[in-house]
Amino acid sequence: MRIDYLEDAPEFISLLARKMAEHWRSIIPGENYERRREKLISHQNRDQLPLAWVAHENGVLLGTSALRVCDLEGREDLTPWLAGIFVMPDYRGRGIAAKLCEVAERKAWEWGVESLYLHTPDQQGLYRKLGWRSLELEDWNGVQTEIMVKDREA
Repeated sequence: MRIDYLEDAPEFISLLARKMAEHWRSIIPGENYERRREKLISHQNRDQLPLAWVAHENGVLLGTSALRVCDLEGREDLTPWLAGIFVMPDYRGRGIAAKLCEVAERKAWEWGVESLYLHTPDQQGLYRKLGWRSLELEDWNGVQTEIMVKDREA
């Protein structure tokens, strides 16, 4: 498995946009292919936010992760955010999400970030195993989501 900057693997943007839009459309108002595609295109960076990575193997897309200035409207006081963690359904349960998180975290620590944030409605267990801790609960489009934090020294 390889993990590259999305900027270096733009051929995966269309498939990622379709799969992520399908996954999130029940929670994110207005979520659709075009909106997700535009968001992914905006993440084609290396040295500024937002930026994203893709995991792939032999031309097969496995998943993605991102760093963003903010990933939860109304919580702009917390920055930056680990976001957009998505693993293709057929490849879940293989540790890919953990590796994608690690790449993003490493970049944040390289930049001198002291605390990194994320929010999740249903994957708290995964993130706790990776060293994240609960900060607070928020309403996200009518769904309860948990804001979590990971400090640099963790």
